[in-house]
Amino acid sequence: MAYFAETSLPDAPRFEFLFEIALTWRDVQTIHDTPAGFGRGATYVDAGIIRGPHLNGRIVPQSGADWAQFRPDKVLGLDARYMLEADDGTLILMRNVGYLAGRAPDVLPRIQKWMFEDGPEVPFEDYYLRTTPTFEVSAGPYDWLTRTVVVGIGSRQKTGNTIRYFALL
Repeated sequence: MAYFAETSLPDAPRFEFLFEIALTWRDVQTIHDTPAGFGRGATYVDAGIIRGPHLNGRIVPQSGADWAQFRPDKVLGLDARYMLEADDGTLILMRNVGYLAGRAPDVLPRIQKWMFEDGPEVPFEDYYLRTTPTFEVSAGPYDWLTRTVVVGIGSRQKTGNTIRYFALL
C-alpha cells in the first residue's frame, strides 16, 4: 500500500496529490434524445500521459471512452473507462465517474461551442468538473488504488481533459 504520512479526522478531511492525467480524445459520437430522456455521448480516448509522485505512465491508446449522459438539467454525467499503463508495465483499469456542470445556465452550451464550433475557450472557474475513480489492478505495487478513496479535479481543453487526482487520507 502507498504510505500516506497523514490521515483525515472525522471533522477535518485531508488529501494527498497522487497523479495527473492529461488525455486527448480521438472521436466523439452522440445518440440524441433517448427514450430515457437524455442523450448519450461517446468520447473515445486516443492517448494520455500520467505524471505524479505515486503513479507515472500513459493511457493505453484506444483502450476506452467516456460514455457521458447529457442530462436534461444541463449536466454531463461522466462514466469513463480506460486502461492505464504504469512505467513498469503494470496495467490498471480505471473507471472514472463524475460530473461536468456549469456554474451558470449558459456554460454547457458554451463548452459545446468551444469543442465543436471553434467558439471561445471556457475558463475553469465557469464549470465544475469532478470525478471519483475506482481501479482494478493485479496484486502488487499499485493495488493500494483498489482500497483508497480518490477524487479528481478536472480542467477542459479543446481536445481533452486534464484531471488531478488526490487520495482522501
